Amino acid sequence: MSPDVINGLFETCGGLFCLLNVYRTRRDKAVKGVSVLATAFFASWGWWNLYYYPSLGQWMSFVGGVFLVLVNTVWVSQLIYYSKGAKDG
Repeated sequence: MSPDVINGLFETCGGLFCLLNVYRTRRDKAVKGVSVLATAFFASWGWWNLYYYPSLGQWMSFVGGVFLVLVNTVWVSQLIYYSKGAKDG
């Protein structure tokens, strides 16, 4: 397997694991013990990767990265929403 395929699989698996965070935050409707700033940093890194991977011709990494960055962006949005005290949803 090429390094691009392996990295793309890591990116995709990362998105699947991050879905667990989205699910748990939605279920709990609360944010405890998670840094919004740290999560936002890694989401912004993901957005950078959407520019970076195509510049290297790494299309499998790009595809996995799209999934991961979208899930991370949803999670950051949830963290901001629930950290402001919202309890419904």
